[in-house]
Amino acid sequence: MTSIGALASVPLFIAGVVLGLGGIVIVLLGFVRLLRRRPFGFLIRLLAGLALALAGALAVAIVLGIQGYQALTQEVVAAHITVTPSGAQRFDAQLRFPDGRTARFVLAGDEIYVDAHILKWTPAANVIGLHTAYELDRIAGRYRAIGQERDATRTVFALGTDRPVNLFALRQGHAWLAPLFDAEYGSATFLPVDAPANLELRVSTSGLLIRKGER
Repeated sequence: MTSIGALASVPLFIAGVVLGLGGIVIVLLGFVRLLRRRPFGFLIRLLAGLALALAGALAVAIVLGIQGYQALTQEVVAAHITVTPSGAQRFDAQLRFPDGRTARFVLAGDEIYVDAHILKWTPAANVIGLHTAYELDRIAGRYRAIGQERDATRTVFALGTDRPVNLFALRQGHAWLAPLFDAEYGSATFLPVDAPANLELRVSTSGLLIRKGER
């Protein structure tokens, strides 16, 4: 989880906190006007303060929501994957991420499957430094036969992380966020696993791709 110290170095987070605090101060000043029996001044300050506080809360929510996402401006390697068959329609998959983390999964099926969340920010959001970003969502084993996909053992594991604000889910549920960003699954990718292999999982603004690497 991202520490407060790390967030404090993010310009948008700082702006959100300043806006939020400024909004609270303006609302408090509005109540002072109310005590002095100046309802119009109170109303103006209340509305202005709430607007600033909401803008600040939105900025902070965006920063919290994009923690764990990786900036994406071109095709990049999201993970190196080593696959090793271990039996009939069974294989091990070991992932090594660019930051050095590793993860191992035991999967059932004929193919390895991975998908991702991709956040595409609008040009207006690009101005404040928000750009297309991705987060790997899940890894699974995939059967070639539809009947087995329905009835055979399913192995699906999460690759994403929990966060206080889920921007992906928020965008899918609230159309009013469309002027800021779009949320979509990157094109899911899968590849047969019939022999030991080293693979590269690549991601671009158009989706995911698995390529065979050198062993």
